[in-house]
Amino acid sequence: MQRLFWFFAAALLPAGGACAAVKLSFLDPQGPVASAQRGYLIAFCLLLTIVVLPVLVLTPLIAWRYRYRNRSAPYRPRWSFSWPLEIVVWGVPFAIVVVLAVWLWRGTHALDPYAPIASARPPLQVNVVGYDWKWLFIYPQLGIASIGQFAFPADRPLAIELTSNTVMQSFFIPALGSQIYAMAGMVTKLNLKANGAGRFRGENTQYNGNGFHRQKFTAVAMTPANFAAWSARAKAHGIPMTAAAYKAIRQRATAEQTRKALRVEAPPDGAITFSGVSPDLFNKIVRSFHGGSADAAVLVGAKAVRAGAVTANRRRAAD
Repeated sequence: MQRLFWFFAAALLPAGGACAAVKLSFLDPQGPVASAQRGYLIAFCLLLTIVVLPVLVLTPLIAWRYRYRNRSAPYRPRWSFSWPLEIVVWGVPFAIVVVLAVWLWRGTHALDPYAPIASARPPLQVNVVGYDWKWLFIYPQLGIASIGQFAFPADRPLAIELTSNTVMQSFFIPALGSQIYAMAGMVTKLNLKANGAGRFRGENTQYNGNGFHRQKFTAVAMTPANFAAWSARAKAHGIPMTAAAYKAIRQRATAEQTRKALRVEAPPDGAITFSGVSPDLFNKIVRSFHGGSADAAVLVGAKAVRAGAVTANRRRAAD
């Protein structure tokens, strides 16, 4: 038994260390949305104890009171109805359901994922595209993108627009709150904010095939200075978003497999960054499901289109 105890203790230590480094749950909230969600959960649980607690306490007491050997307990074989008991049994749950309904209605509107988060700082615009089996994070104002890591400044709102280039997917960063779906040809919105610097687990919670369990990423909230340095490195050293690069992104592959296809060395932070990203890339991906071209060269942007035209003209001249 001692050996078994130490075996499980040793197995849990690495997991505990990982949990301490990367925040995994809204029960340890790192933003205003997750904090509100945890508050609602605790309040709902406490309110429901009004019904659950009497049942847990009275059931064993009644069983003990009216046990077979207790001759002093009253025996009433013809008892069938009691107004006070009926009012308590039905009235209390009814009142709780009404309170929960009103509270939940108000809370749902207060935590509307489309509603901007009030802040003195302007929100950072981020476009998110779901693939099989990875997420592409596009920063249209900065001309960069990333896979495997979602970097953003702490204590600044995030205005996120999401779509999918494949089947429906579910975007979720539990420590920041608010899960929302991403669907091909459609745009959904999500507003989040991190209270401080930290690392949080993000994932797809909608099953989408063999690589589903590996479609995870790390959301990293940085200080403004660190985020500026990160974006500058991405602009200077990121993979150019060429037609060939985007073609590799569109393939059904995990982030690690995509990195190998792009022939990029494994980065220490697990992020694959791209430079020269068209600010209209996200909109073109959405339009490709509404009659627009799905060709990789067109999706990359104007530079890729011009390059493709030059190449085509050269081929015609050679012919």
